[in-house]
Parts: sequence; structure tokens; C-alpha cells
Amino acid sequence: MDTTVRKAAPTPADLTITVRDERFNRSTSPRRWWAGEPFGTAWHNALSATFPRGEAFFIEAVKAHREGADPKLEAEIRAFIKQEINHTREHIAFNRLAEDAGYDIKAIDTRVAEMLALTKDRPAIANLAVTMALEHYTAMMAAEFLANPKHFAEADPEVRDMWRWHAAEEIEHKGVAYDTWLHATRDWSGWKRWKVRSLVMISVTARFFKNRWTDSLELLKQDGITGWKAKWGLLKYLTVSPGVVRRIFPAWLAYFKPGFHPWDHDDRKLIELYEGDFEDALMPAE
Repeated sequence: MDTTVRKAAPTPADLTITVRDERFNRSTSPRRWWAGEPFGTAWHNALSATFPRGEAFFIEAVKAHREGADPKLEAEIRAFIKQEINHTREHIAFNRLAEDAGYDIKAIDTRVAEMLALTKDRPAIANLAVTMALEHYTAMMAAEFLANPKHFAEADPEVRDMWRWHAAEEIEHKGVAYDTWLHATRDWSGWKRWKVRSLVMISVTARFFKNRWTDSLELLKQDGITGWKAKWGLLKYLTVSPGVVRRIFPAWLAYFKPGFHPWDHDDRKLIELYEGDFEDALMPAE
């Protein structure tokens, strides 16, 4: 099962986690920034509304287990924290745009706050397991967003730049929570480690899609789109075209593999594409 000292596909020894202190969305005010398309707008507005509190939770969950980490992991944790702080700042700015455009996202923020309040009396290792699972989600979606130009082809340019920036850094630090988990559970058996992370992923998946679906439908309602039109449009967006949920399913399934590690798939070339001439180097969609 999972092993403390891995023989294959660990976090690359030459990985550099770069803190890119970028700022976006201080002057634009798109409403349907998904090129007039409401379903992607609702989905990504719903995601963004969770990030400020969610990423603060990730930071605390990882920090709680950094004692005794080797120097490499300790440095990666510090860089992870700095990146997540910047992501929080930029999504606060983005969420303000959504509110200025007339969307009420306070209910989403309140729901996230209530859910996080339930974690205060939970063992710290449980919060790390949840963070590890959600970090896998952000990494899966980040890779898909950078690899598939359909997601941002017609988006507001500044908004698109923010999501690509965020995606590049999520890929870059995708192994930090997982390596912190391996460090924190180094005295566990491989079977226990695999069982806990698998069960937590199943629970996280159920809650993630239930809550984001509810949040997206509420935002669509604010756009005057309700009933089956809203549900079918959102389902089509997520599973058909561009179909982010369908396209990340293999990566989600890989999480349950004994001995899994986020860097089993080295997708740093997507970061290189972001940092280079991204528009000319976009990988073609299927």
C-alpha cells in the first residue's frame, strides 16, 4: 500500500515552487465573464466564492503538521503558504467583482464558514486528509484548465489570466499537502493510510459536488435561469462541453491507487506553457 519512503514518482527533486505575486481584476467588472455564457460563469463564481476561507483552512491544516519535516518539505510548505495567501487575496478581489455585478454570493461564504466551524473540534490529521483531497481537486482542474483552451477561449482576458495564474501554481504545489500527509502519518501502516485517504476522498467528493451544484444553481437563479433549463445547462457544461468533470475523472480515479502520489504524473510542462507564449502554445482539446 502507501509507503513512507517512496521508490518511484515522488515530488521531483528539482521542483521549484515559485511565488508569483500577481494582481488581477482591479478595474474590470464582467458579469457573464464566460463570454456571455451563464453556466460556466455560475460554476466558477461558485468555486471562487469558496476559496478565501477554503485556502485559509488549507494553510492551517498543513502548518499544523510541519514540525519535524525535512528541509526540502519545510521550504515547500513555506512557498505553498505564500502562494495560497496570494490566491486568497486575488479571489477576494474577483468575488468583489461578482458582487459589484449584482451576484449575491454571501450565502456561499456563510455555508463555507459553517462547514469549517465544524472542523474546529476534529483531529488535526483529519483536516489534513480533507486538505489533501481538495488539493487534488484543485490540481486536477488546474491541469485541465491549462491544457484545454475551450475553458477560457472567450473569457474576459484579465479574468482568464487570473485563473491561469492560479492553475499554474496549483499544479506546482500539488504534492505539498500529500507529502505533509506522508510525513504526519509516517508511523501509520500503509493499509491505514490508504484506507483513510480513500474514505476521505469519497466523502469530500460527495460534499464538493453537492455544494457546488447547489451554489451554481442559486447563481443561475439570480441570472433568471431556473428549473430544468438551469440543471441541464449546468450538467452539459460540466460533463459534455467543455466537460471538466468528465475530463478529470481518470485523475480522480488514480487517487485510489495504492501508492498513489500527485507527482505520478509530471505536468510541469503546463506551467512552462503558462510562463511562455501561452496563447501560441495551448495544447489542443480532444
